[in-house]
Amino acid sequence: MPGQRLDQIDRRILSLLQAEGRMTNVELAARVGISPPPCLRRVRALEQAGFIKGFHAVLDPQKLGFEVTVFAQVRLRSQAEADLRAFEELARGWPVVRECHMLNGEVDFILKCVATDLKAFQQFLTESLTPAPNVASVKTSLVIRSGKNEPGVPLD
Repeated sequence: MPGQRLDQIDRRILSLLQAEGRMTNVELAARVGISPPPCLRRVRALEQAGFIKGFHAVLDPQKLGFEVTVFAQVRLRSQAEADLRAFEELARGWPVVRECHMLNGEVDFILKCVATDLKAFQQFLTESLTPAPNVASVKTSLVIRSGKNEPGVPLD
């Protein structure tokens, strides 16, 4: 991937894999319009260049007993780089936290959390998140319904 430039075939490969990661190389090659060996080379090159970070299954949280999704807005006492990194490290260690994003503005981080029920989330909130070092305040919003939940980026 010289210069990290993607041609139409690379973009099509990425789009198809993002939509359906379990597709076989033979099927991917056919849908892209090239033969399987160069298709596999391109996929491996895209992985090595960091365009493809991995493959995973998309699970249904409710079927697995995770009934509650909450967004937690976290404000820290200090925004020194070491303190920001320390909070991110804490968040990586909390299984209930599925996403952690640093923001600009009044809130320092937004966390997407999942829990089996409200009581389990409340326990995480009061025993782990709120008393965590450097946490000044936490505001939470319970998800009522999701109108769209589409991972990835719009390639088409």
